[in-house]
Amino acid sequence: MNEKIISGRKTGMAVFLITLLVNLAAIAGIIFAGTHEMWFLLALSVVLFILPVFIYPGLKVLKPQEALVLTLFGKYVGTLKGEGFYFVNPFCSAVNPAAKTKLNQSGDVDAGHGNKLILSANGVQQTVELPSNKISLKIMTLNNNRQKINDCLGNPVEIGIAVMWRVVDTAKAAFNVDNYKEYLSLQCDSALRNIVRIYPYDVAPNVDTTGDGIADEGSLRGSSEVVARRIRDEIQSKVTEAGLEIIEARITYLAYAPEIAAVMLQRQQASAIIDARKMIVDGAVGMVEMALERLNEGGMVALDEERKAAMVSNLLVVLCGNHDAQPVVNSGSLY
Repeated sequence: MNEKIISGRKTGMAVFLITLLVNLAAIAGIIFAGTHEMWFLLALSVVLFILPVFIYPGLKVLKPQEALVLTLFGKYVGTLKGEGFYFVNPFCSAVNPAAKTKLNQSGDVDAGHGNKLILSANGVQQTVELPSNKISLKIMTLNNNRQKINDCLGNPVEIGIAVMWRVVDTAKAAFNVDNYKEYLSLQCDSALRNIVRIYPYDVAPNVDTTGDGIADEGSLRGSSEVVARRIRDEIQSKVTEAGLEIIEARITYLAYAPEIAAVMLQRQQASAIIDARKMIVDGAVGMVEMALERLNEGGMVALDEERKAAMVSNLLVVLCGNHDAQPVVNSGSLY
């Protein structure tokens, strides 16, 4: 079903004023006919007095970035878009299947579109918000609940996303799916699960995340922009038929699941220690080589292979040790 825009109906103010004048004239006619016993004029005035009851439902007021999907006896007749005071067929009814749906997203916390009804009973007042059938065309942010998903290595991770979206086709949103907000939320969860299972949490060897058969360095932690773009494309492919546009998707939370978080932290610490030790050893070996070369070039000391090995051992112990070395003065001969 394609969207049909209803245009040229911004005559609400004129219809309202004319109806108001007719209503005032009907009141005057009732008073005049009642005092002069003009029964035909009295009946006509009563009919004109009741007529606005059927006219006023056709008056529609829209704010910027709002739309009304109208049906007439079950048939879709068109959509009102753009701010203004409209007059349509009074028997038309507005359709919004997601009017009562409340998700963890902007627009549902305090939509500002619904009417508020104050009920009073036994001195206690209660405010009830009446859902509006207007469809918002604003950009909204959906922040779905965090999900626990296994990455490509089978490690459980918790991840959350924020999706910026808007309605671009009101007819599809109202009639192609049962509830476009719930449909979007479900597709976000499904797309997130489909994409996350392709990537490891961190860079892992022999993992192909692009599907080209070549191992790469893609990961959830290091390639968040790429992952978010793929999630956005995956969601968009599912919600196009619902008349929705996905503007952007962002990863808002990413962490290992609590049951393995401590173990993975130890693993990361061990990896960092190994990398640091490797760097220290590489530097120490280079410094020992430089020391031996300088001694040989200057001819300061002639060392045999055994003494060279002892010197190398001592230097490596000093350079690679965790604590400061304690100097020992040898007052005797080296031999």
